[in-house]
Amino acid sequence: MVVMWILATPLMAGIFQLAFQMLFMASMMIMQFAALMMFMGRGRVYWVQAGETGVRFDDYRGNDQVLEVARRIVMLLRGVREIKEMGGEHTRGLLLEGPPGTGKSYLAQAIATEAGLPFAYASAPGFSNMFMGIGVLRIMMLYGKARKLSRKHGGAIIFIDEIDAIGMSRDRQTGGGMGMMGGMMGGGMGAMMLNELLMQMDPPNFDNGWRQRLIRKLGLKKDRAVLPPVLTIGATNLAHSLDQALLRPGRFDRQIHVDMPDFDGRKDIAAYYLAKVRHEEMPLDRLANDSIGYTPVSIKHLINEAVIHAHFDGRDAITYNDITRAREDHEFGLREPIRNMSLDERRRLAYHEAGHAVPMVKLMKHERLSKVTIIRHGGALGFAAWKPTEERHTLVREEALARIQVSLASRAAEELFLGTRMNGVYSDFAGATYTAYMMLTVWGADGSLFSHAPWGMGQLDPETKTRVEQVLEQEFKKAKALLVKYAGAVHEIAEGLLEHEELDGQDVIDIIAKHDELIESGMGPRYLPEYALMNAGGLFGEGAPRLLSPNGDSNGDGASTNGSDAAEPPEVELEE
Repeated sequence: MVVMWILATPLMAGIFQLAFQMLFMASMMIMQFAALMMFMGRGRVYWVQAGETGVRFDDYRGNDQVLEVARRIVMLLRGVREIKEMGGEHTRGLLLEGPPGTGKSYLAQAIATEAGLPFAYASAPGFSNMFMGIGVLRIMMLYGKARKLSRKHGGAIIFIDEIDAIGMSRDRQTGGGMGMMGGMMGGGMGAMMLNELLMQMDPPNFDNGWRQRLIRKLGLKKDRAVLPPVLTIGATNLAHSLDQALLRPGRFDRQIHVDMPDFDGRKDIAAYYLAKVRHEEMPLDRLANDSIGYTPVSIKHLINEAVIHAHFDGRDAITYNDITRAREDHEFGLREPIRNMSLDERRRLAYHEAGHAVPMVKLMKHERLSKVTIIRHGGALGFAAWKPTEERHTLVREEALARIQVSLASRAAEELFLGTRMNGVYSDFAGATYTAYMMLTVWGADGSLFSHAPWGMGQLDPETKTRVEQVLEQEFKKAKALLVKYAGAVHEIAEGLLEHEELDGQDVIDIIAKHDELIESGMGPRYLPEYALMNAGGLFGEGAPRLLSPNGDSNGDGASTNGSDAAEPPEVELEE
């Protein structure tokens, strides 16, 4: 018996040693897996303590109505106990929807600061992961930490930017299941993360924490569990794409549309940021008008770029000229002159843009011409730019037709003054066609009550195409007649562009006003060049276009074109 025990001892020792090694390896693998899950589960979430950002309601400018709603949210967060005593529930969700740059995340930071609560800043795409379940784990850990901090501070705020990345309607999502890689890779995880988010935003009452669960298990706590208050603030540009379960009361209780600031809002924003920099006297009303359509972030960027311009000019204070230069860089792109462009090409661009400029001044009553240039900016070889003189939210039939004429006037100028057609009308034709199409098929501008909007633009049927072409042809003739009437102005604007490469809008307005007086007094030029009206010749045959004065003398070389050796070009009947 003793001999058998002695012989078995080494064997048993080996078995015990092997078992211990396997147990140790298994425990290490479990620890590594747990550590890996904890590490990947953290996600890209930045926890900011109360007051750390320093952004307050006084720093949020441009939208008083939105700010008032935000103040009420803070009052509700501060008075959670009183609301519960009244039998109510605290606000669980706030959805901020609006264009980029309108200050949605900025407002969320201000709410957190004013409420004096911990603030979690998360990006919805950051929840995604290649491994199955990691995104769900990240959402669980985020809300778990938020409730832990809420017990300590009386509340917590979670801000999820671009929430549409995980909150998109399940009807729109594709894929799903385990994916091609089985259970490891997370194909189609959007619905799983959305389901977890829905549960965390409106969970059942349960004890959050092992201590509370232990006390309840021991029978020492039998009353209803109460979850600490957590406010979820979501921000998106695509509220229409969110799942309806996410938008219902109890999750996102309140929805705020954060829109572009109006005139007073832009003026307030500009004054706020100008107070932070050195500047000379600024016309705030003009700045507010010139920045129609700008977001608060755009205005801040504009003033910062003006400071950079002034710095490189060796000045320690900005002027409105710096603002203008920064605005033009922002709207039109960087100036990139093509130094080796030939005179012929520069002349083509000059008459093309002059063709746009005249109808802009004469037809667009609520906009003003701001600049005409033949210097390349970004992808545009030249442009005629306008700015609205006031904020307008509607468009009537006559204004839409005027815009079509402005778009088509470039082709009219090419045919009249250059005797040819260029390829630079791509965007002009596209814009004019789109406006005409919308007028006829969606807006009912022709008197029709039928709309194509429920089916989208889709394939254009022959009948609609014919109607659109009729509108375009009609407005093209009007634009052509207008350029004939103001041929002298077109010629002078083009010559100014050839000489200076760009003209201020007021310079063009003054040129047209001068020709208005000449036309009224009967001293304006009557005829276009012969080759232009006959659609022959062009730049290569005749050089620069010439205009005739009322007595028939050329304004170019003084030679008469009314003799027997020259055919008099026909008068063009103008449409009133």
